[in-house]
Amino acid sequence: MALNRTRTYVGFGFGAIQAGLFLYEAYQSGAFQRLVVAEIIPEVVENVRRANNHYAVNIAQLDSVLPVTIGPIEIENPSVNADRARLVEAIAEAEEIGTAVPSPSFYTTDGPQSLHRVLAEGLCRKVANDGPRCVIYTAENHHRAAQLLEETVMEAVPLRKQDSVRSRVRFLNTVIGKMSGIISGRAEIQAQQLTPLTPNELRAFLVEAFNRILIEKVDFGTSSPFFQRGIAIFEEKNNLRPFEEAKLYGHNATHALAAYLGQLVGVEHIAELKAVPGAISFLRHAFLDESGQALIRKYGGQDPLFTPAGYRHYADDLLQRMMSPYLRDTVERVGRDPQRKLGWNDRLIGTMRLALSQGITPRRYALGAAAALVAMDSTLLHQTSRVVDVLSSLWGTSKPLDADRSVVLALVEESLDTLRLHQTSSFMTIFE
Repeated sequence: MALNRTRTYVGFGFGAIQAGLFLYEAYQSGAFQRLVVAEIIPEVVENVRRANNHYAVNIAQLDSVLPVTIGPIEIENPSVNADRARLVEAIAEAEEIGTAVPSPSFYTTDGPQSLHRVLAEGLCRKVANDGPRCVIYTAENHHRAAQLLEETVMEAVPLRKQDSVRSRVRFLNTVIGKMSGIISGRAEIQAQQLTPLTPNELRAFLVEAFNRILIEKVDFGTSSPFFQRGIAIFEEKNNLRPFEEAKLYGHNATHALAAYLGQLVGVEHIAELKAVPGAISFLRHAFLDESGQALIRKYGGQDPLFTPAGYRHYADDLLQRMMSPYLRDTVERVGRDPQRKLGWNDRLIGTMRLALSQGITPRRYALGAAAALVAMDSTLLHQTSRVVDVLSSLWGTSKPLDADRSVVLALVEESLDTLRLHQTSSFMTIFE
């Protein structure tokens, strides 16, 4: 590893993205003297400490899986007073911080161990100690994660200190197209020939090698000296919104489409769809002709991604990565929580709405939405009278216009009819 480590990185949450992306890339950069992570599960903290403050992550290449050991790290439980004090001091000296918790709702909890309170205390200490400026990467897969985190942190900062704190920190949204998973159980880990997180852990982190991560442009103002990130591999963009939509309505939507149709045809792993006649072609046409055409019409001219050639490369690269047998992604994992994925603004219905707004009829993603309904409740395949009520309940808080709602409902109902027709012979014929 490169020497000349002078920086401190602090992470919150010790899941696959924190361990296999932020901590991993900070370690690989050679720029950090200290790698610190907050984790609230006592057994995980203890296991990493017993492993001499090292942990392992499995990197899925296109042709193999490579285990990598990372460390030493400092792992602290914010529920423990002494650990929390060390976290606060680490934040005060950190240049880069990353949150990778399940959702923005985890930013605030009761008690002093809450993520937002620990961050607020550390940032106030940074000001008091004249510590370095820092950036905070938010990886919670929400287009306003950075704004939500900043709001909650600032609520915990005394009013008189807020301007000083704001001058030292920038909260950054991210677009993370890196696929990852957690494999649990000693037998499953051994069967897949993976290396567990630590020798005493019954979990293994498996992440793909992909690391082209997009972040908001770092801007401390024209009067401030240039800020140089230690994790230099992340790519800054002036406007993340087009790329957020490309991930949600391209990557995530097609991944979900593969999972729900994969469940219908009876495959266990996403990669098994390669052996299903017509499946890859179907997914590629959805990606390019429905999602891609809509995004190109909406954002053409803003970036090379939003051109026919650029989006084709994006789609083909993602499909190849999704179908990697070494990633071992299951349709069950990708298709979990269909209620959320059928939300008015989420990957399936949201992609349909995007396509419709650009004059494109999204029949393939509508079929995915119908398959997601069946995954949620198999009786809906033969009780279409309930579909309107089910979807309306999922869309209630979004309050869609009646005209928009009717168009989407009609496409989903038509797709349920299509599924019923194919069921009489075999769902395998869906892709023909």
